[in-house]
Amino acid sequence: MTVFSLKGRTALVTGARRGIGAAIAAGYAAAGADLILLARDAALEDTLEAIKQNGGGEATVVTADFAAPAAVEQVATQIARERRIDILVNNAGTIRRAPAAGTATPDWQHVIDVNLNSTWAVTRPIGAAMVQHGAGKIVTIASLLSFQGGVTVPAYTASKHAVAGLTKALANEWGAAGVQVNAIAPGYISTDNTTELRADPAREAAIRDRIPAGRWGRPEDLVGAAVFLASAASDYVNGHVLAVDGGWLAR
Repeated sequence: MTVFSLKGRTALVTGARRGIGAAIAAGYAAAGADLILLARDAALEDTLEAIKQNGGGEATVVTADFAAPAAVEQVATQIARERRIDILVNNAGTIRRAPAAGTATPDWQHVIDVNLNSTWAVTRPIGAAMVQHGAGKIVTIASLLSFQGGVTVPAYTASKHAVAGLTKALANEWGAAGVQVNAIAPGYISTDNTTELRADPAREAAIRDRIPAGRWGRPEDLVGAAVFLASAASDYVNGHVLAVDGGWLAR
């Protein structure tokens, strides 16, 4: 179905070294997009190989430290000047687990900088260019903790609530210019961020037992939603946070 095709479009994906970002990049390549991969370092060989295997076109790697939002904004601004970006996926993120009372301010700030401030640092210049062009798709990776509180992850929860709110705010401002701004809220996915949870037998079982699908998600489970929100199929979808969670929120 050509309505889901990304042929002829350029997608900027942050945090594409592995996990969800790598899966989305490979999925976009299969749908026909060219890729710019914005990552903390240039060691993206596995992602580049997956893009190649999926028949992808051009793939460029650009580096930036997401813990330094000002530097990220400089890089994003330069990309916006040099390339027309049709699709932006804000995937780069981090998590630090500790009880709220024991969370050190530097740890709080690190998570907020990576998950929220650098998302803003990329989205503002790229989104502004999309508005000028009169078209664009922005997809931010939110979380179940955009809706819930969680435990021992106060900074992560605050950041993910914030990116859900930012998604709605930007959809309101940019929708009339032909730019759709949406988010995906993954459920419990087998990635680096959930390694600690999956290593705890009791916690792993408790989480899995609550998921109606009966299993943890895989990064590839997010690809269909990401392609949908980047394609013409979602041209009248704006300001939405789409849960891809195996049914967790319905429980």
